[in-house]
Amino acid sequence: MSRYTGPRVKIIRRFGQQLPGLTRKSLDRRPYAPGQHGPQRRRKASDYRTRLDEKQKLRMNYGVQEAQFRRYITKASRSKGDTGVRLLQLLEGRFDNVVFRAGFAPTIPAARQLVTHGHMRINGKKVNIPSYQLRPGDVITLRERSKKIDWIVECTKSPVLVRPSYLEVDAEQLTATFKALPAQEDVPLQIQVNLIIEYYSQRI
Repeated sequence: MSRYTGPRVKIIRRFGQQLPGLTRKSLDRRPYAPGQHGPQRRRKASDYRTRLDEKQKLRMNYGVQEAQFRRYITKASRSKGDTGVRLLQLLEGRFDNVVFRAGFAPTIPAARQLVTHGHMRINGKKVNIPSYQLRPGDVITLRERSKKIDWIVECTKSPVLVRPSYLEVDAEQLTATFKALPAQEDVPLQIQVNLIIEYYSQRI
């Protein structure tokens, strides 16, 4: 299954919630589900639909394909500690997400483009893999030529989200240090991760 490239507002209208990693646009104009019956009241969602929506919400926010997401679930379930918390740490610790959360890009898709086009460095070395997992102590920098790109400088001065506690950002030097593994409260959207674990409990 390929990565979603359709209308992003349609996605956030479907879930009735902002997905800051996916888009900067809001629900203010049409705060209801898409489609001709969107403004009408819908029936209560089934337990299956509720779990599916939580999974899709998280997957869409981070721009992860279904096969990738399953691998994260498997890896989280084999790790020590809480599976849900570990899953969120894996997603928040992706290179493209950290570039976004540091304020170098307005969305995760834009951050992914910076990474794949070779604008970003980790500990001084070029890394162009968006899914690369950062470790505590890693330092993210921009390629020297990229520091002069106006929209990157503007994004760094006015980040879309409040920077999380696990990052230490120097807006003047355009660097970010990944200080520690993210906590559940660092995730910038309302998510019931236990429902996602339940969804996959009989599917993996």
